[in-house]
Amino acid sequence: MDFLEKIKEYRAYEERLKWEGTFADYLELVRKQPEIAQSAHSRLYSMVISAGVSEKNGHKHYHFFDDSIYGLDESIERLVEEYFHPAARRLDVKKRILLLMGPVSGGKSTLVTLLKRGLEQFSRTDEGALYAIKGCPMHEDPLHLIPDHLREAFFEETGIRIEGNLSPLNTMRLEKEYGGRIEDVPVERIFLSEDKRVGIGTFSPSDPKSQDIADLTGSIDFSTIAEYGSESDPRAYRFDGELNKANRGLMEFQEMLKCDEKFLWHLLSLTQEGNFKAGRFALISADELIVAHTNESEYRTFISNKKNEALHSRIIVMPVPYNLKVSEEEKIYSKMIRESDVSNVHIAPHALKTAAIFSILTRLKESKSRGIDLVKKMKLYDGESVEGFNSADIKELKHEHQDEGMSGIDPRYVINRISSAIIKKGVPSINALDILRSIKDGLDQHPSISKEDRERYMDFISVARHEYDEMAKREVQKAFVYSFEESAKTLMNNYLDNVEAYCNKNKLYDPITGDEIDPDEKLMRSIEEQIGISENAKKAFREEILIRISAYARKGKRFDYNSHERLREAIQKKLFADLKDVVKITTSSKTPDETQLKRINEVIARLIDEYGYNSTSANELLRYVGSLLNR
Repeated sequence: MDFLEKIKEYRAYEERLKWEGTFADYLELVRKQPEIAQSAHSRLYSMVISAGVSEKNGHKHYHFFDDSIYGLDESIERLVEEYFHPAARRLDVKKRILLLMGPVSGGKSTLVTLLKRGLEQFSRTDEGALYAIKGCPMHEDPLHLIPDHLREAFFEETGIRIEGNLSPLNTMRLEKEYGGRIEDVPVERIFLSEDKRVGIGTFSPSDPKSQDIADLTGSIDFSTIAEYGSESDPRAYRFDGELNKANRGLMEFQEMLKCDEKFLWHLLSLTQEGNFKAGRFALISADELIVAHTNESEYRTFISNKKNEALHSRIIVMPVPYNLKVSEEEKIYSKMIRESDVSNVHIAPHALKTAAIFSILTRLKESKSRGIDLVKKMKLYDGESVEGFNSADIKELKHEHQDEGMSGIDPRYVINRISSAIIKKGVPSINALDILRSIKDGLDQHPSISKEDRERYMDFISVARHEYDEMAKREVQKAFVYSFEESAKTLMNNYLDNVEAYCNKNKLYDPITGDEIDPDEKLMRSIEEQIGISENAKKAFREEILIRISAYARKGKRFDYNSHERLREAIQKKLFADLKDVVKITTSSKTPDETQLKRINEVIARLIDEYGYNSTSANELLRYVGSLLNR
């Protein structure tokens, strides 16, 4: 009953949104809320901006695309700033077809679907409300009723510029039904809907021999010709083509470049002049954003054909490459799995990240910049710090290959292999090794991978495996170190005492003999070397630690084990290096003694409670790391 109540509440909400009145009433609304008369391009831009904008890694981040599009911040920023924004301001960009170009499964369709669903929701808000002449199959803008000679005066009064002419059907209705009284023409609020074909259309090419231009522009209703007496009577015409129905919103042109030429020429007129030809009528005005998508090879073929030059100049191409960030790729896989029927299967931590590492490596291009390898490049792109490189280097790397991300393994392939691993293993838990094995097995069946690429991809599987090995060892290291947390704190305090004495050029006292001794350089270096602090950099690192301690003291805070991330990492690694033999014995012993068993159980409990493993994956991790340490 609770759910039925929600249905009733939604129905009541929809009823409250409805509005009907005369054109005179509508003019009053326009005076109060000029934004209801905005163009389709402007409405779409308003929709994107209304969801919020923030700064992220030096780029604008548009929250409208959150939770649906991952790792494409730069492409989306370019799309919004170079197309949506200027088109909303009525600049010439508005007269161009938006063509999204990118590899398969790169997010083009998802992007368009998101814009469609967004417009549907936005038309139900006050900011995105729009109105149409009631009963019009093209849901025409009521302002088209205002004659040309009064439009300048209307602009001076309201600041609203009217574009487009009244359609043939509404021109006839105005005269025959309302005797030319514009103020009496009924107007209603409309809600964009792809399902109901209101303001959102989709055109998909089929067999060129059988597809009719009527699919785009509508057709004559032969059953009414006898009633109205002429094919040029607008009442004898079905204004039900995709260009008609998408008026006031957005039309998706799927695989546009595969279309027959006669379909594309209609787009020339629509984009450039804002109208198209249909039947035996004057040009029909339409206000809609046309978005198409294609892959790179089809686009290259298209522009190489001289016959397409006129259309090519009316297209704005926006590249939509694959995501190149490991952390964002991981989110793509998580989302796909959440939406599937295997969402109840436990996927061990780092399993999806390992798959993402493989995917990203296949999409990156080798760099000539200072001998940086693909793994370092991958880490830099994902926001990790790599010694010897900074943000300026990242910009340089991104500009080195303009087509980076336009090829490589697509997310769907990886998800298919993850699904295969889940089914094949037949247990409610899979790990990184299961996924890598499945990816490797599937390469032979992949239809579009060349022998050369297959060999490269096998190398990338090995690299991803190596990265996982390091992550697995770190995970077990952290879990074991927890059992020795007091040892970690003691080691850190000992290090800090020595650092303080070193920086202040003081001596330390031997706790047993009470004799003065020099700071323990060997101890300090054994910890610093764990995180790659060189001999030349040790002084600066130690001084940085001392400054951090002073800053904490000034604020009345205590500097502890978690106060400096890199120092904590160094302490953990040092402790783990000292404990490596203990871990080796504990994880690989077939018949552990009571102490070892207690330690194993503590580590497993910690992996489950704090790191997201379940019993199966935690035991698999320990066995695997034990085998790594014993090699």
